[in-house]
Amino acid sequence: MSESSLKRSEEFLKIADQFKLGSLTTECSHPVTANLSDVARQDIAAGLKLLFDVDEDVVRKYREFAESGRPRQIADTILAALKNGGNIFFTGCGSTGRLSIQLASIWRDFWQQAGRPTAEDWENRALPVMAGGDFALIKAVEGFEDFTAVGKKQIGDLDVCNKDVVFAITEGGETSFVIGTAWQGVDVGAKVYFVYNNPDDVLCEHVQRSREVIEDPRIEKINLTTGPMGITGSTRMQATSIQLAVMVTVLEMVVRDLGAPASLPALPGQFLAQFNELHATLKSPVVLAQLAKVVAMEEGVYRAGQKNNYFADRLGIDILTDTTERSPTYCTPPFRKFDDSAATESWAFLYVPYANSDQAWERVCKRKPRCVEWKPEEVRSLVPDDKYDRVVEIIGKISYAELMRFRIGLDGINNRLPDKGDAAVALVRQDEIESLFSPAGFYRRQLDAARAVGAKTGLIFLGSAESCAQVNDFVAGWNPDCAAVLLPVSYSGLLNGVMRVGLKMLLNTLSTCTMVRLGRVMGNTMIWVVPSNLKLIDRATRYIQKLTGLDYVQANRLLFEVIEYVEPRMKADQAYPPVVGVSVLRHRYGWSNEAAEKQLRTEMR
Repeated sequence: MSESSLKRSEEFLKIADQFKLGSLTTECSHPVTANLSDVARQDIAAGLKLLFDVDEDVVRKYREFAESGRPRQIADTILAALKNGGNIFFTGCGSTGRLSIQLASIWRDFWQQAGRPTAEDWENRALPVMAGGDFALIKAVEGFEDFTAVGKKQIGDLDVCNKDVVFAITEGGETSFVIGTAWQGVDVGAKVYFVYNNPDDVLCEHVQRSREVIEDPRIEKINLTTGPMGITGSTRMQATSIQLAVMVTVLEMVVRDLGAPASLPALPGQFLAQFNELHATLKSPVVLAQLAKVVAMEEGVYRAGQKNNYFADRLGIDILTDTTERSPTYCTPPFRKFDDSAATESWAFLYVPYANSDQAWERVCKRKPRCVEWKPEEVRSLVPDDKYDRVVEIIGKISYAELMRFRIGLDGINNRLPDKGDAAVALVRQDEIESLFSPAGFYRRQLDAARAVGAKTGLIFLGSAESCAQVNDFVAGWNPDCAAVLLPVSYSGLLNGVMRVGLKMLLNTLSTCTMVRLGRVMGNTMIWVVPSNLKLIDRATRYIQKLTGLDYVQANRLLFEVIEYVEPRMKADQAYPPVVGVSVLRHRYGWSNEAAEKQLRTEMR
């Protein structure tokens, strides 16, 4: 073991008690998916059904919340704040950070559609705050989630004040960055809600920073505990799904109160009924069979070392969220900048139908992206001295200019033209159907171009039963080999909340099952997790401990030794092996890092 890796392990172990989260419900194994990897290996549709079965926990929790009367109370609080000149802030980190950006995007999209400008400027009154800024939509920004002071500064830079409402959203209920945004809201007199997914007693017993928030009467708690995740610790799944369902319901109530037609069905009862219906549809044999074909297609593409391009417009933020979250969860190459030939080619990428990437990013976010561009002197008071240089270095790499190097507009398509063996998948909603049917439409052109060179094609369509039937007839005549998922979705309100939650479940399940089939999950444990922050270092340590029988200290030392081995490639966005997998093989067989990596590559093939 090198002196430097030993030192880093010792530094972590000194503070490890703050990040040992194995006792949390969200870190536990779900009994329904305990044998997921074996089941999915034998039968893709059966594996998909297990994952959707766990989503029953989300429906159950939503029913409980809907019947509590709290949605109306929260909506009234927001409404009063908006009418008093205040703003709504959504804050988060990782998947809840992307959720925060999505919530603001959904809100803004409503006001942008059908010419709804208002004197009160409702559109611009919802603001997301993600750890690391909007650059973190693409990939996790190392270290930002670990510092309370960073969260306080990011939301403080947006002038949060006593007129505002802050929703501090953290799946586990323990993220330092999100807790920092909550404290900043309290400090300025804003109304603060703390949204989280673990039992109060468990958090209060094990995590001091969580206990301080939960026990503070100035902060109102929204506890949305659903139980363990479908993949152990993967809170991008059920935890974030219930948060999306609850928050979009509250926002729907607010936009209705701000001038929607009085004839609309009552919320949240309408949402609950349609949510039940959609969840049943996702588990139906027809949809499972359709989705299994997409999983098989994507698995084959990635296993062969080929690439997959997604195409979307109104649902761009939805697919972007899912594709980028695969990287830290399953150690897949993140999105690659158009001019970075040294980085490993991304397995998946997104394109939206706007001429250049400035426009494209603005359309995805429904506003100009906002990135962290602090000066070095602004960082000094935010982090410990031994982290200062690294944080300053990171900030230089997450600016607006750097984000624009991810060309997701039409100006980037030539950088990833399809080839034989690749795949192209369109994500289409009902009001975009002509772009699929017309040979000149964005979706049709991209799918035709892929098909012409021998690439595989896929389609995910959401709309009424009638429009799904139309698309089914179209696909049968256009390309029967296209792997198409046609999801009938009932009317779901002004913000299409039921559709957004259903799509999230579908995409989470699709990408998860694909990664399970690729060997990145053992049972329901994500053994390819990337330890990019203190919480994930703890998680990786616990997984090594579980799979080797080592104690926590020994497992952590082994982990940091392997991190040191792969770190140069991690920082350069090059492909590298899973640190948990390398650690386990090293311990079991006494192999070197290189030998363990070679074995994992062989198993991947």
